[in-house]
Amino acid sequence: MKTFAQKLEKYAELAVKVGANVQKGQEVLIKAPIDAGELVRIVAEKAYEAGAKRVHFNWTDDKLDHLRLNYASEEVIGEYPVWKATKLEDLVKRGAACIDIRTTGIGLMDGIDPKKAALDQETMWRALNTYYDYRMSDRVSWTILIYPTVEWAKKLFPGKIRELAVADLWDVIFKMTRVDSDDPVQAWEDHKKTLAEKVAFLNKKKYKKLHYKAPGTDLEIAFDPDYHWDGGAAVNSVGTTFVPNIPTEEVYTLPLKNGVNGTVMATRPLVYGGKLIEKLSITFEDGRITRVNAKEGEELINHMIDTDEGSHFLGEVALVPNDSPISKSGLVFFTTLYDENASCHLAIGKAYPTCLDGGTDMSAEELKKHGANVSLIHVDFMIGSDQLDIDGENANGEWEPVFRNGVWAF
Repeated sequence: MKTFAQKLEKYAELAVKVGANVQKGQEVLIKAPIDAGELVRIVAEKAYEAGAKRVHFNWTDDKLDHLRLNYASEEVIGEYPVWKATKLEDLVKRGAACIDIRTTGIGLMDGIDPKKAALDQETMWRALNTYYDYRMSDRVSWTILIYPTVEWAKKLFPGKIRELAVADLWDVIFKMTRVDSDDPVQAWEDHKKTLAEKVAFLNKKKYKKLHYKAPGTDLEIAFDPDYHWDGGAAVNSVGTTFVPNIPTEEVYTLPLKNGVNGTVMATRPLVYGGKLIEKLSITFEDGRITRVNAKEGEELINHMIDTDEGSHFLGEVALVPNDSPISKSGLVFFTTLYDENASCHLAIGKAYPTCLDGGTDMSAEELKKHGANVSLIHVDFMIGSDQLDIDGENANGEWEPVFRNGVWAF
């Protein structure tokens, strides 16, 4: 049986070998909360062992961000450090692999004006537009993984003392990321093949539309003729394979910007800018968001949607079966990386140009001609459940089942 230290080392190894797939002579950028210092040091060592030229660090701290937003004026919040944006842009332009280690951040923005919280996110998106474009276009390798905090663990396991709650959360993370298997790297190779089979099937079907039906949801989504599905592994501009999310259970594509109609109900809470959005319902007409309702966080979600013109439209459609390992855990994780891999989801904002034939070589105007949404933001929200049915319209105009009761129908 592996010790915690051995599992943590395997977790770091996954980030380097499977996630970012660091190559000899490559620079690496690790973004991480200061609480994750132990893991960061192991990841850095694994990166150097893989031949990394230099490892750079971008440290974050949610509590310091809370202080900044609490005391700073809106004028100051609207200014992003130029040196920081320049550093990140320079690194991705040089082909650096990006490893993001995240926490949930839930509750740490309590008491902050929603307008300030939304402005802070908008300012970041605007300043780092080029940086995120390199990532979303798969020009560089990038990966995201999670580090548990005491606050997060206590929310998921409220009846346990902090040490046991954190230990239990680590156990869940190790299981969901296949670290507890005999050979985690091989387990991920096998998992990537499974997702590739789903991608191949959907690309062969080439559905013209998908129709979603569930309590509170009646939504139709159309697609451009040149769209395709992706999932699991990705390939960067120099041909290196990487895995953007650890874990990942999704296959995804981009919708036709003006081809979304109906209403969809979120089935899991969304954490945005450290604040909670619950019981979210969104209505679309010809692709545009026309109505938003939320039990909690409605003001924040409306600020987010008003970021730019593209933030009024969808940019991603993702399919995840309700019997995925993360869903079967029975936990709501309050972090998008895990909750989106437990549930079918959609994303407001920027589309992945990688899901359009030739999309990574297209300009913003060319992408728009193919109905690909262009925006500063990309925010996922979860809509899957054991009551979700999805039908696809095939090339002959006939409808056939894709999902039944939340799982694949084929």
